Amino acid sequence: FDRVSIQQWIDSGNRTCPITKLPLSENPSLIPNHALRSLISNFAHVSPKESSRPRTQQEHSQSQSQALISTLVSRSSSNASKLESLSRLVRLTKRDSLIRRKVTESGAVRAALDCVDSCNQVLQEKSLSLLLNLSLEDDNKVGLVADGVIRRIVAVLRVGSPDCKAIAATLLTSLAVVEVNKATIGSYPDAISALVYLLRVGNDRERKESATALYALCSFPDN
Repeated sequence: FDRVSIQQWIDSGNRTCPITKLPLSENPSLIPNHALRSLISNFAHVSPKESSRPRTQQEHSQSQSQALISTLVSRSSSNASKLESLSRLVRLTKRDSLIRRKVTESGAVRAALDCVDSCNQVLQEKSLSLLLNLSLEDDNKVGLVADGVIRRIVAVLRVGSPDCKAIAATLLTSLAVVEVNKATIGSYPDAISALVYLLRVGNDRERKESATALYALCSFPDN
C-alpha cells in the first residue's frame, strides 16, 4: 500500500482492493496515512545486519530481559533499580518483537503502568516509552487499553512534563491504529479535549504529536 504501487494499480484500470478484492470507487482518491507515517518516523528501522544477528545474541538479550523484568515487577525494588530496568527494556523492546511479547506476557505491563502514576518524571517518561514500544505489537494494542492505559495517558497529557506529554500523545496514535480503540479513546472523558489543549499550548513536539493523534482518532466519525 505504498503510494507508488497503489497508484500503478489504479492507473492500470483496477477498481478493486488488491488484498480484499472489494470494489473501489470509480475515481478513488489516495489519502496519506499521516498517523502511521509519524509512528514509523519515531523508530529506527532494524538493519539487515542487526536482524540477522547470531542466535546466541538473541538468547543473551532474552535472558537479560528476564532479569530486568524481575526487577521491574518486584515490590522490593527501589525507584533507581526500576528506572535502570525500564531504560534497558526500552532499548531492548525498540527493535525486538520477541522481547516485546515476552515483556507483555510476563505481567510487566502492570508494573509499567504503576510507574506512569509516579511523581518521578524520569520514571514516568521511561515507563511511557516502554508502553509505546509494547504497543507496536498489534496483539498488545487492545490489551493495553483493557489494562487501563488510557486513564494514565490522559492524566499525563494534563500534568506531565513536555517530553511525557509528547510520548503519551504518540502512544494514543499507536493505540488508535485498532478501530475499536478509536471508539474507546474517544469516549473516554477528557481524552480528546486534552489533546486539543496540548495542540493549543504545547511546544513544537507536543503540538505535532497531539495533531497526529487527533488525526488518527478523527477517522472514527463519532470522534
